Amino acid sequence: MKVLLMEDDMILNEIITEYLQELLCEVRVTYNGLDAEEIVLKEKFDLLLLDVNVPGIDGFTFLKSLRKIQDNTPAIFITSLDSAKSVEEGFRAGGDDYLKKPFDLLELKARIDNIKRRYKIENQNIVMLEEGKRYDYDNLMLIFDDHTHKLSPKEAAVLEYFLKHRATVIGFDELINNVWSYEDNPTRATLRTYIKILRRLLGDDAITNVKGVGYRFY
Repeated sequence: MKVLLMEDDMILNEIITEYLQELLCEVRVTYNGLDAEEIVLKEKFDLLLLDVNVPGIDGFTFLKSLRKIQDNTPAIFITSLDSAKSVEEGFRAGGDDYLKKPFDLLELKARIDNIKRRYKIENQNIVMLEEGKRYDYDNLMLIFDDHTHKLSPKEAAVLEYFLKHRATVIGFDELINNVWSYEDNPTRATLRTYIKILRRLLGDDAITNVKGVGYRFY
């Protein structure tokens, strides 16, 4: 599912984003209401996660404006405002749920799962790689704007390990030990072959060499 996260606390924003990505959500991040307003006019989302006290336009006002133009995208407020009056205002603004900070990430997941059930949002295991490039876990498929490409099981396994460790330097041995079984006993040349294939499909910049250490994905 595609989620808009509006949260001005940079650390919490990053924590929530990483957690949602682990749940295979595509996350669009913003730190203020003005940027959020511009984004939702251009893109379609399955869920809005909205802090209230953010710069520009507060979360309550932002959602009210969306409801006025008949945008009924499900919305969960995530906020430190914990009075009964604030909760009431959140629901009157058009919110579907109200989660008080601090909260456990598992509680956030439970609230999201409830929204998915209520609105019958399909749990498509598709993750964004970069603009115009997505990966379908269920079908081992790369999805581009104008075509798709089916990966072999081993190509997919290498890509999925990279996806779990985005922007992290991964050593040659780490990749081999986690993607291949002991019985396969692949060489570094074998690994380089799969890296070459993925680069051809995703672009050379998708997987960069860290000399003498390994690779970094995006």
